[in-house]
Amino acid sequence: MAAVAATSLAFLTVACGGEEEAAGGDVAPVAVSQEDLTKLPDATTYGDLPNAAKDSGGESTGKVLHPKKDLVVYNEAGGEPIAKLPTTQVGSPTWVPVIAEKGEWAEILLPTRPNAASGWIHTGTDEVEAAQNDFVVNIDRDDFQLEITKNGESIGSWTIGTGKKEYPTPKGRAYIIASIEETVNDYSPIVLPLSFHSDSHETFGGGPGTVGIHTWPDDSFVGKETSDGCIRVTKEALDELVKLPLGTIVNIV
Repeated sequence: MAAVAATSLAFLTVACGGEEEAAGGDVAPVAVSQEDLTKLPDATTYGDLPNAAKDSGGESTGKVLHPKKDLVVYNEAGGEPIAKLPTTQVGSPTWVPVIAEKGEWAEILLPTRPNAASGWIHTGTDEVEAAQNDFVVNIDRDDFQLEITKNGESIGSWTIGTGKKEYPTPKGRAYIIASIEETVNDYSPIVLPLSFHSDSHETFGGGPGTVGIHTWPDDSFVGKETSDGCIRVTKEALDELVKLPLGTIVNIV
């Protein structure tokens, strides 16, 4: 699993087995036919799942998952289908962070609107690949600081730029969904789109309003609120950020 640059983006019935079984998360998933699967909305940065649950606040252990084929996303363990998680996101392989587990079920963060949407996927299949990601990015909007940690230890911090007061950088627990070689704009060689979207813009340049991490032609943004919600970083910071695996959690406070 690697956060490699992929493609350019124009910037962007379950028979319940009783109380004990349900509590253990061993409920079988609702069967979904291939035809019904195609009808489910995609869980991508272009998607909108207004009825999805919010991030439950469960503690991440660094586990990330990759669907080898389109997977059904459920509203809860053993619940109803709400979306499908595709194998790729804007040209990069899909990797999603796990924030809770119940038996063969995993609660994952989703890359759709609304921000901090979550869902459950059934992992008791060889169609799901798992990996360990010990990196975390912490962003403090007030202090204009971005820090990368590994296993809880800081490996670097940088001063950044954030969104204007009228177009604030959204806060919460997001994650890196892709790594994109930018060929449309010249402000950043690589853009790292996050699972979050602007709360004040429906779109950025025709895209879905995805918030991203990227550089800028100069360093005039450092320590300032100058963007429309994206996180602007120095070249040195981006050089380290692009080394992080997809699915890396980004805590924005």
